[in-house]
Amino acid sequence: MNDESFSALESRVGDSVVTVEAFAVTAGKVAEFARAITDSNPVFLDESAADERGHDRMPAPPTFTTVSAFDRYRPPNTPEYGIAIGFDPERLLHGEQSYEYDRPIRVGDVLSGTTTLTDVYRREGQRGGTMTFAELETTFTDQHGEHVLTERSTTIETEPVDDTTHSDDDSGQASTGGTAPSVSGLSARSIQPRSTPPAERLDTTDALAVGDRGPTITVESLTRQDFVRYAGASGDFNPIHYNEPYATAAGVPSVFGQGMFTAGITGRMLTDWVGIDAIKSFGVRFQSRVFPGETIVASGAVNAVSDDITIELTAETERGTVLSGNATVSNES
Repeated sequence: MNDESFSALESRVGDSVVTVEAFAVTAGKVAEFARAITDSNPVFLDESAADERGHDRMPAPPTFTTVSAFDRYRPPNTPEYGIAIGFDPERLLHGEQSYEYDRPIRVGDVLSGTTTLTDVYRREGQRGGTMTFAELETTFTDQHGEHVLTERSTTIETEPVDDTTHSDDDSGQASTGGTAPSVSGLSARSIQPRSTPPAERLDTTDALAVGDRGPTITVESLTRQDFVRYAGASGDFNPIHYNEPYATAAGVPSVFGQGMFTAGITGRMLTDWVGIDAIKSFGVRFQSRVFPGETIVASGAVNAVSDDITIELTAETERGTVLSGNATVSNES
């Protein structure tokens, strides 16, 4: 993005656009999305199971509003990010994503969304080149006009740099160039997932204390099909996640998983631990890509307890941390 384009984008900070219309939340779509993020929690898959667990309607996983990316929920001629930010799709990074919930999304909701460009800025990348940041905020209301949640995202456009060495820096879910990591096993890092499953997957919150750890979620040996399945469920059809020639032509060593796929797996850990109703906010920062053949391990730990409980979130592969974040949950047992 040149200086003139950046100045034009900067002048649009504060612009708001209706980006989601008639987004109907159905049981089939909720179940499809849950399976795409490897979540077998019955409250997301079966209406009778949700009813048995005390839900008046089947809830959706925390990151379900990603599904609103499908064209059928968008007003005509709506750009991918709602507001045309003018970023090159081959040089995009998804930096951060966060949610603040008034309540969970439930089957039967019909959602509308309005997106606002809240900020744009620049900084120098760790590997050289200027990085341009766009921060977007989308508010979702239901068919009764009641606010349900606010979603925030940070999108980054990078400049090409001469250095082609792969780097897992802290600027987003992808960096450019290099060679794909080994996918032959877990030799690079020894990960010992917790063997005990979450207790009955009940949607209740026991009293939690600082230092308490949640269930460890392990998704082994990722495949390209996992990324394709997530694309079909979520509406994220960027070919860099499933088209090998496109990915390598863009300077990426291989196709790689959507950042929100990893976020969904991390959200799975959270709902297994505290239940969907307890979650008040959920935010993540993407730090590295996830490649076919790798294993994702998501975990969480309580780091503060007051009126609400703050939980620190982490997702790792053999190479290190790929996602970090935090959540706040209600301090009511």
